[in-house]
Amino acid sequence: EVQLVESGGGLVQAGGSLRLSCAVSGLTVDDYNIGWFRQAPGKEREGVSCMSSADASTYYADSVTGRFTFSSDNAKNTVYLQMNSLKPEDTAVYYCAADGGGVDCSGSYYYWGQGTQVTVSS
Repeated sequence: EVQLVESGGGLVQAGGSLRLSCAVSGLTVDDYNIGWFRQAPGKEREGVSCMSSADASTYYADSVTGRFTFSSDNAKNTVYLQMNSLKPEDTAVYYCAADGGGVDCSGSYYYWGQGTQVTVSS
């Protein structure tokens, strides 16, 4: 059984930082495309950052480029999203997902975590 468990969300002031973690079991993170997505109230889910299993290249949405960093720890089978210079518009539930989707966060990922809330106050 594949499981993805996110953690690290919380309330932070604008300009602050958070690091999200996604612990994965049931598959090996470097064998599959894996990514971070978010959904704000009343908005569609969007791809934030995704990593290719083929060459570890990383995609970032324009809105987070230069502020967010995707990383992985293969020994822990865990991926991370370091979020700096947070803005109120980054407020959303953040999900990690694995397998099936594109390296640009397109398509349909098969496995999803339960999400973690990130709230950025102004």
